[in-house]
Amino acid sequence: MKALLSHEPGGPDTLRLTELPDPVPGPGELLVRVRAAAVNYPDVLIIEDKYQFKPPRPFAPGGEIAGEVEMVGEGVEGWSAGDRLIAVPGWGGMAEKIVIAAKSAIPLPPERSFKDGAALLLTYATSIHALYDRGKLQAGQTLLVLGAAGGVGLAAVELGKARGARVIAAVSSEEKAAAARQAGADDAIVYPRGPFDKDGQKALAQLFKDAVGPDGANVIYDPVGGDYAEPALRSIAWEGRYLVVGFPAGIPKLPLNLTLLKSCDVCGVFWGAFAARDPKANAAHVAELFQLWDEGKIRPHVSATYPLARGGEAIAAMAARQVIGKLVVTPD
Repeated sequence: MKALLSHEPGGPDTLRLTELPDPVPGPGELLVRVRAAAVNYPDVLIIEDKYQFKPPRPFAPGGEIAGEVEMVGEGVEGWSAGDRLIAVPGWGGMAEKIVIAAKSAIPLPPERSFKDGAALLLTYATSIHALYDRGKLQAGQTLLVLGAAGGVGLAAVELGKARGARVIAAVSSEEKAAAARQAGADDAIVYPRGPFDKDGQKALAQLFKDAVGPDGANVIYDPVGGDYAEPALRSIAWEGRYLVVGFPAGIPKLPLNLTLLKSCDVCGVFWGAFAARDPKANAAHVAELFQLWDEGKIRPHVSATYPLARGGEAIAAMAARQVIGKLVVTPD
């Protein structure tokens, strides 16, 4: 089989397409032919050794897959060769085949494409956990979504609307604003690209305040970080919830006096750990996501697909923050 491997820490240009022997599933495992692997920001970090997980090298990036079962390991029940599934193995997805734990696999309905299936879990499961569990978002509340045209951002927009919230999308271009509005955002604002000096941060804070209104945002969904974080926090409502989702613009330092003045909460969102610690709650979220998908309230947004040999280009586009929605690598 072929796999796109990271042999040493570095950027997407260091990845090499390599021929490997087919893996064999052990007890409790499934051998899966990968039909699609979604690209996410952790793929940018993991090949540079900047992610919280550092797999032994060589390894393939690609933490989210859709595919078909080829072989069932000893002791596995409920799965057969040919069954369609999605899973979040963390890495290894940019390969023609992968071995995963059977307990991590989720059936993919036959009416759903592998491409869309691969783009579902990380973004939507992160966002539903963030908004429902950590943000306690309720109908009628105001939700401000930063980076609202990315994978998790568009998912947050759709899930916020499904929850009955007023959703304000914040993005970096008019093209991205159009994508956020198409996903259901009530309004979209375009912010300038950072970094910002003190006056720039003050102007950005005013932009956020004007967008959310005088009562502020009850929930702020921030998968961006950097110089955008403090201005966004300044637009929060009394007893609002600020959701820390990611840091492609850098890890911010928030002045805690703002949390006192607004009596607000700053909430970390780590979906992977949540799913491992509370698999029943995560399974309930996944079931709700499939129901919302069936109802047409959410829809994975795949803006481009790449062949396996060009998977590094997809990761480079993600690193440059050029992506609207999700990118998918198709090994076959």
